[in-house]
Amino acid sequence: MMRKAVVLARGLGRRMRVPTSHAHLNPSQAEVAESGLKAMMPFKRPFLDYLISALADAGFEQACLVIGPEHDAVRTHYTATAPPKRIRVRFAVQAEPLGTADAVLAAEEFANTEDFLTLNSDNYYPVSALRTLRSLQEPSVALFRASSLVAGGIPSERILKFAICAMSSDGYLAGIAEKPTEVPQSSCPEDRLVSLNCWRFPPAIFDACRRTPISPRGEYELPTAVETAMRALGIRFRVAVCEEPVLDLSSRADVAAVAQKLTSITANP
Repeated sequence: MMRKAVVLARGLGRRMRVPTSHAHLNPSQAEVAESGLKAMMPFKRPFLDYLISALADAGFEQACLVIGPEHDAVRTHYTATAPPKRIRVRFAVQAEPLGTADAVLAAEEFANTEDFLTLNSDNYYPVSALRTLRSLQEPSVALFRASSLVAGGIPSERILKFAICAMSSDGYLAGIAEKPTEVPQSSCPEDRLVSLNCWRFPPAIFDACRRTPISPRGEYELPTAVETAMRALGIRFRVAVCEEPVLDLSSRADVAAVAQKLTSITANP
């Protein structure tokens, strides 16, 4: 079964950097928020510890953290301060924050010729979703029901900004729209299927990433790479629908709610 996971931890954390009077952070949390390095937000342990622990729970043996050249704090934590005991951590450097497709490309040497999981560093996914993708024997994606995400605490207006997906009648991904502008902003249909970048990729995704044009936002975006993989390379992605919530650590306003939910989760990477 699939052994490797790639964690996208290179983002600039623009929303996390924005101060708000509604967020009450302790001094160490405020320092991390100002740096934008959301994955290292301190709770009982850094947020990324919980995600790496979930990967170990799901049976993954290796995790590659895609980071920036300036992220020495991440390297130090996972190589010297608190190296994981249940999963081997490696690093790939994305020189510039040029988007999620470019970040995946940074991990090509790590993945080599194997299928690999890809996921965000500022989301805590249900272990069941990670196990499902690991057990499938084909390219696949975990899609999350909008109603479950809202029930888990993600504001509905934020969900409207996530990539939404269509599923074919035989259970495969039929289409994906990143930050769709055609969706009415006044409502959040409960049955909408949302992508939070939880993918099982084959090595061919790297070719698709290289073919991906830059977006109007100035980034090489993973949903566009997936569309390229589907249409130009003929790759089909099995859909695993997840009805469980996901923790989303996008902004300072999320810190208190995420802290409360993490009290019931033990991080043991």
